Formats: sequence, C-alpha cells, structure tokens
Amino acid sequence: MLSVVVPIYNESLNLDGFFARLIPALDSMGEPFEVICIDDGSRDDSVARLKAKNEADPRIKLLVFSRNFGKEAAVSAGLANAIGDAVIPIDADLQHPPEMIPEMVAKWREGYDVVYAVRRERTGQGLLSRLQARAFYWVFEKLSEVKMPREVGDFRLLDRKVVDAINAMPERTRFMKGIFAWVGFRQVGIPYTQEERQFGETSFNLVRLLRFAFDGLVAFSDMPLRMWTVIGAVVSGFAFFYIVVRLIRTLLYGIDVPGYESIIVIMLFLGGIQLITLGIIGHYLGRVFNEVKGRPLYIVRERLGVEKPKQS
Repeated sequence: MLSVVVPIYNESLNLDGFFARLIPALDSMGEPFEVICIDDGSRDDSVARLKAKNEADPRIKLLVFSRNFGKEAAVSAGLANAIGDAVIPIDADLQHPPEMIPEMVAKWREGYDVVYAVRRERTGQGLLSRLQARAFYWVFEKLSEVKMPREVGDFRLLDRKVVDAINAMPERTRFMKGIFAWVGFRQVGIPYTQEERQFGETSFNLVRLLRFAFDGLVAFSDMPLRMWTVIGAVVSGFAFFYIVVRLIRTLLYGIDVPGYESIIVIMLFLGGIQLITLGIIGHYLGRVFNEVKGRPLYIVRERLGVEKPKQS
C-alpha cells in the first residue's frame, strides 16, 4: 500500500494536470494506493474540485482544514492520516514530477528507508532566490548538528517506520525538512529536474522565507544562543582593553575633556548588542511558550474518505 500526501493551497488550476500525471504513474506499478489531499484553507474552488475528484476516484481522499495552518502542518496531517507502507509527500504545482514515484519505490524495495529527490537546478527562480537558498543551506550546515542534504525539499518516499517515528514527535512548531533529516534511517537521494510551476505564484516572499529559515535554524540548533555568549565575551574584552588604555593615558597625560560622541557611540553599540541578544532569547522563549500551551497543530473541518487515526 502506497500513500501519497498532497498539501493544497489555492491550487485549483493545477489540479487537473497534476492528477492526469499522478494517477497513471501510480497505476503503472500495479499496487494499491491512496492519495490524501490536505486543503490548507484555500480561498479558491480547490475543495470543490477535490470533492469531484473523490467522486470519480475514491482513492483520492480529502482533509479540509478549518483555516490556513501552513504547509508544515498540512504535511504533518497527511503523515498522521496515511495508512500506507510507504508515504510520499509531493506538491501539486507539478514542480515535483510524479513520474519519479516508481523510481523512488524501486529504491525503497532495495532496502532504503528514505528516498529523497535532489534538484539538479532551481528552474524558474531568479539569481537572488538561488543565492538565498544556498546561503540558507550553508548557514544551516554550519550552525546545526543535523546534516540536511542540499537542494532537497519535501518530495521524498518515507518508509512506515520513519512515518511512525515522525508522528510520535510531539513538537508543535515543525520544520519538516529538518525533521526528515533528524530521524535518520537509511537514506538515499535521486536527482531530478525541477519543472516550472504550471499556474499561480508561490506564496513564499522574502519575509516569509527568512522567517521560515530562522524557525528551522532555531528548531535544530541552540547555536544562536551560544553565539551571543562569544560575542559578549569579545565585546567585553575590547571594553576592558579600552579601559586599560584610557587609564594609562590618564596617568601619563592627565584627564581629557570627556567626549560626547564616543560615549553615545559606545552606548548605542552596546544597547544594540543587548537588544539583539534579547530578541534571540525571546524567540526561543516564544517557541517554549507555544509548546507549553499544547494547542493542536491543525484542526480538520471535514474528512472525505479518511478515517480519524486511532492515536488522535
């Protein structure tokens, strides 16, 4: 049994083309399958189109969120409700070619627990977007203890024991790419060429991308906290050195007229360092606050063909 998890957000125009390629790719393997679509609060007619798909093919199932909870929550919901021996998250915008699924399944049958797709290049993205992505992977690699493969998204095959391990993780703020890497198991990558998005535009702008990257880094590393300890020690060292220099100068040449500009510059510099440090600490405390509240990761408004999992 194979489960395909498809997060949906305003993908109405892409659905026909997506299923026209996905279903034949799954049928070609001759194995039973299910396609779990998770509507993440779409504002177009995606839900109506998905319900029509379900009527035509009951193997296409649907979860409808009560509002937009984000792609990480949608993928998590798909993993929690999938019943297959292997689960494949895939985007509906056709940037992930469904024709790769048989190749993923073949690698899985060779004994790999995770088979992830590696982009050869980022099609349809400008130079700035590619540089931002490279910078994120470089920073994450340097600061995090989790080794996350580069140019790898959510498109991958997960064995049932991997899915069970992820579902057992209670954290609410989720960075799925990091979680996929953190759980370990036997993993292998296969290259693919990312296709251009068929219709619509991505909802990820620069601000959301930076927030997403920072959340991912904070979720898998305490380096930002420890880094400011080092910065504080360096600043204190310079301050101590400056005090010694001023004392020697005073002993040799007497007291100078106090410098207003230097005092202001030093105060602003140290004040800025303190505010940045407090901001980093506040971000970590905010994550702790969200975890302690214990609110559900998502709320399902409607189920179509998907039974409520026993662990819920």
